[in-house]
Amino acid sequence: MDQMAIADRRQLRRKLTFWRVAAVLLLIAGLFGLYRVFWTAPQQSERPHIARVEISGLIQDNTELLERLAKIEKSDNVKGLIVSISSPGGTTYGGERIFKALRAVAEKKPVVSDIRTLAASAGYMIAAAGDTIVAGETSITGSIGVIFQYPQLGPLMEKLGVSLQEIKSSPLKAEPSPFHDAPEEAKTMIRAMVTDSYDWFVNLVADRRKLPKETVLALADGSIYTGRQALANKLVDALGGEKEIRDYFQTRDVAKDLPIVEWRAPSSKSPLSLFSIAGIARILGYEDFLPLAGAGQIGADKLFLDGLVSVWQVEQN
Repeated sequence: MDQMAIADRRQLRRKLTFWRVAAVLLLIAGLFGLYRVFWTAPQQSERPHIARVEISGLIQDNTELLERLAKIEKSDNVKGLIVSISSPGGTTYGGERIFKALRAVAEKKPVVSDIRTLAASAGYMIAAAGDTIVAGETSITGSIGVIFQYPQLGPLMEKLGVSLQEIKSSPLKAEPSPFHDAPEEAKTMIRAMVTDSYDWFVNLVADRRKLPKETVLALADGSIYTGRQALANKLVDALGGEKEIRDYFQTRDVAKDLPIVEWRAPSSKSPLSLFSIAGIARILGYEDFLPLAGAGQIGADKLFLDGLVSVWQVEQN
């Protein structure tokens, strides 16, 4: 092969290398652009606005939500906050932390609790943090109380011929146990915890709703109420929706025509997931045929909540 041919092949190879590198860079830039458009959290409005945060499902200790509320508290562009609640409740501690975060926001700007379909137990605890509570006429709320539950596997283990031996440092260690009936001392200990947390919850409602404690105790027997019943019992302030919410903001010198901006949690999805087997199956509509498809949803439907719980649940078959 002559020198001219060798030079031509080298030049062609350099051109191919250049275009290959350029194609890779363009692909990376395209993926980055898709990520910015579809997967990054939406930028919050830089104009004055009313923020809206949605709290739904079972309430637990949610660090991301607390950080979002802290940003709302510090933002000068947020003139008010709407907390839309659709929750049966959850852990008492989770509700406590969100309640305190909302009260921190309320020290700087008005907060409206918007009860949607359901805000019971810890859901109502969170609603009580608002400066005013607006509910639908048929919304479900109330269920003020605390519960501690633990399973009993002893009878099943007996049928299977399985036994558990244990050596404890003291009688109340690891009580209550799912492997045997709790002794009376353990029940007394748990009852004292539940009573203490219940008393804290009742005092919280009495303070926020400006009601005598005796009145709240009468309402806090675990009963649930419609929005109309809650209004009659002074557990909520008004029935309605956005109009009533904006009317309240106007009484707090927040302009009624300010836009309402959703402050959502950032998405955890990645553009690279589109190129996985699951991502391709999802695009083609075959997600249900994947092994263990929907397992996360099944687990999310019935969460086991550790610790003291403030939750109202409809039994599912």
